[in-house]
Amino acid sequence: MTIEFSKYDLLILCLILSISFFLLGLTVDNSYLQEAIKVNSERLVPIYKVNTDQKKVAITLDGMWGAKKTPQLLQIFRKYDVKITFFFGGNWLEENPNLVKEIAASGHEVENHSYTHPHMTKLGVNSIKKELQRTSELIEKLTGEKPNLFRPPFGEYDNQLIKTCRNLGYHVIQWSIDSLDWKDVSADFIVNRVLKNVSSGDIILMHNNGANTPQALEKLIPKLQQKGYEIVPVSELIYQENYYIEPHNGLQKKVR
Repeated sequence: MTIEFSKYDLLILCLILSISFFLLGLTVDNSYLQEAIKVNSERLVPIYKVNTDQKKVAITLDGMWGAKKTPQLLQIFRKYDVKITFFFGGNWLEENPNLVKEIAASGHEVENHSYTHPHMTKLGVNSIKKELQRTSELIEKLTGEKPNLFRPPFGEYDNQLIKTCRNLGYHVIQWSIDSLDWKDVSADFIVNRVLKNVSSGDIILMHNNGANTPQALEKLIPKLQQKGYEIVPVSELIYQENYYIEPHNGLQKKVR
């Protein structure tokens, strides 16, 4: 059994021990206590963005409800010869098996967005595992590929969720640019928002059933390409090993 303490608890413990050693006239190397504080108080975060000198970005589409616009999106991606990453929930996969197969056959990534779209930080470890595993089984059944990327519903996460995902072999993926297409803003608003903020290594959040998402992508993709950006799936953007993630901003960096 592993017992974890909060940073506050560990600081109090160190203070008590230090005072005790002082009163006893003893000295001690407290480096192990400092390491305990570091390990147990570590804030785990998803990958928000990748630190890279290559001019690459990833477009991601979350899907839980609605599929009417997805065929149009696939046509746009074919037109501009780009591959993107879809994060689907279990209900979407079950309701649209043929579309899922077409998406995978077109070379796009089909990744995990939970099964029921719950608030994952309110779940226990076993429930988190069930959400991930049920969706993983569906994706593997429909595409022949086992997912290894997970995007938390609502963008909510905590240490327990990220640890559980990592133990199951997942990279947890957030985003660095929210297109706000879920607010049904205009296509021009989406395009301008992304272009104003984009830089190498960005992960762009969009949704497969946003009211103006197809129109926005029809304009956005060629503009990104004209600026020299290569649009790649998330798995081609992130580092798969020998990396660390900055806890204050989610920037993934390669270990040199």
